[in-house]
Amino acid sequence: MNPKRRAGFVVWARRSVQAGVFIFFLGLFWLAQARPDGGASPLIRFFFNINPLAGGITWLTTHALIVPMLLGLVTVATALVFGRAFCGWVCPLGTVHAAATWFSKRRAARRPGADNWTGWQRSKYYLLIGLAAMALFGLHWTGVFDPFSVLYRSFTAGVYPGVQYAAEDAATSVYFSDPHAGPVHLTSLTEPAYKFLKRSVYARDRQVFNGAVLILVLFAGIVLLNLYRKRFWCRYACPLGALLGMCSLRPIMRLASVEGRCNDCGKCATRCPAAADPDKPNGWRPTECYTCFNCVAACNRGAIDFKFKSPLPAPSSARLDLGKRAMLSAGVAGLGGLVLFRLTPRAQAKIYNPALIRPPGSRPEREFLERCLKCGLCMKACPTNGLQPTGLQAGLEGIWTPVLVPQVGYCDYACNLCGQVCPTEAIQPLPIEEKKNAKIGLAVFDRGRCLPWAYDRECMICEEHCPTSPKAIFCIPAQLTTRDGTTITIKQPRVDPEKCIGCGICENVCVFRDQPAIRITSANESRNTKNQAILGGVSGWKQIESAPTEPPAPASDPYAGN
Repeated sequence: MNPKRRAGFVVWARRSVQAGVFIFFLGLFWLAQARPDGGASPLIRFFFNINPLAGGITWLTTHALIVPMLLGLVTVATALVFGRAFCGWVCPLGTVHAAATWFSKRRAARRPGADNWTGWQRSKYYLLIGLAAMALFGLHWTGVFDPFSVLYRSFTAGVYPGVQYAAEDAATSVYFSDPHAGPVHLTSLTEPAYKFLKRSVYARDRQVFNGAVLILVLFAGIVLLNLYRKRFWCRYACPLGALLGMCSLRPIMRLASVEGRCNDCGKCATRCPAAADPDKPNGWRPTECYTCFNCVAACNRGAIDFKFKSPLPAPSSARLDLGKRAMLSAGVAGLGGLVLFRLTPRAQAKIYNPALIRPPGSRPEREFLERCLKCGLCMKACPTNGLQPTGLQAGLEGIWTPVLVPQVGYCDYACNLCGQVCPTEAIQPLPIEEKKNAKIGLAVFDRGRCLPWAYDRECMICEEHCPTSPKAIFCIPAQLTTRDGTTITIKQPRVDPEKCIGCGICENVCVFRDQPAIRITSANESRNTKNQAILGGVSGWKQIESAPTEPPAPASDPYAGN
């Protein structure tokens, strides 16, 4: 079989693998919810476990190995043998870019040889160096650029909720308008489809996320850049691609040319999505090549083919010349970013943001930020939709990390999914009984808004919903005189700080929807000994209950009050 025909079969095999892996990704995305036994599928973290960039940078920031992430060494091994085949065959974000490139109308208009390698493709290596420099000093910002984090975060916050919103509202509009032609009703088609999606695909109420517009716009932007250059993100910005490129300097499988057959038609360069220069004799760039076989399939003369050879000799005269000064500049830029991120009082733990309520099991803030990939797995898994991506509550260093927003959703008392799905254990997987006792904040009453305190109206909704046993919210009867002089007894709620875990259900169910009369702050969180508003000892209301009934000692007693 000639190289062109064999490559044609390989190209279709690659496309099948890409489609299968992407469907697998969507399946794992859908599985990010509680099973009947309350657990999470161990497969959910699969793509992060095989990601050597996430595992390597996390090791640099924490100096700790996460055992499941050692699977990333398999990905490195494939790069040593097949080059950046992972980018061309497996990466689901790469599949999105490949599909966008394929659908682009500009694809047919490109001139042969007009899309060769340029020095700008070194930018992804400089980005990787900058991120690594940050990581050496404990700043984990890789999740902003990591392809798996980008894809999962974008699907969690924007794509999936957007598709669900469109499907549900379209079906609802059809249901109420009930268009029909004679005896045929459109609802006879839309309603079965809607019920199937509601029951089997979405399986939970529509999720909404703060900052979803920005996340979705950024995702759409990197996809639309494929209209300008094929696989723009993979060429210029992907740090995982840069890491695998460094591992592909001397792959065992490499592009070889047959002398005397090439007629310089440029078809191979036109079909190459990576600008790896397959048309240049002895100038092929293995650090850029995705091993997609497009170039071989495009050649009508069998002038090029991939073959297994010894890794000792260089595959071509093309070199990955990053330049010492440029690499040093990239490292210095990374350290400069580190300094800028850490200059604020909040970053140096001088003050604490009351709205920064981390999920139960979260490590102390600095350790948490050293591990968090900003991937959105915990937010997708949260059954109440309470976990939201941060904006600037944790500064730029903590952008898109999870924070509990009680008005959107509370922390389910019997749920520990966020810790189960976290790939780097930034949120530790606490056993359910331990999780129930983990304090993530403290409830605080606004007596100027609370009905029993401010308006002499009975209300015990917060107390009724408090999940702890005994309840952290309790009521004390108080006699009040109304405007007309009537004396009434009102039960006024209070918070026992020893029992309150900051789950946020009280804030979530408060009758005030604009600004709840009871709110959760980050004070008293278990993970931070410096953010403890409540000192140890017996609480005041218990002291009153246990106070002695004997009269106080006479003032002349020299030991009175000691």
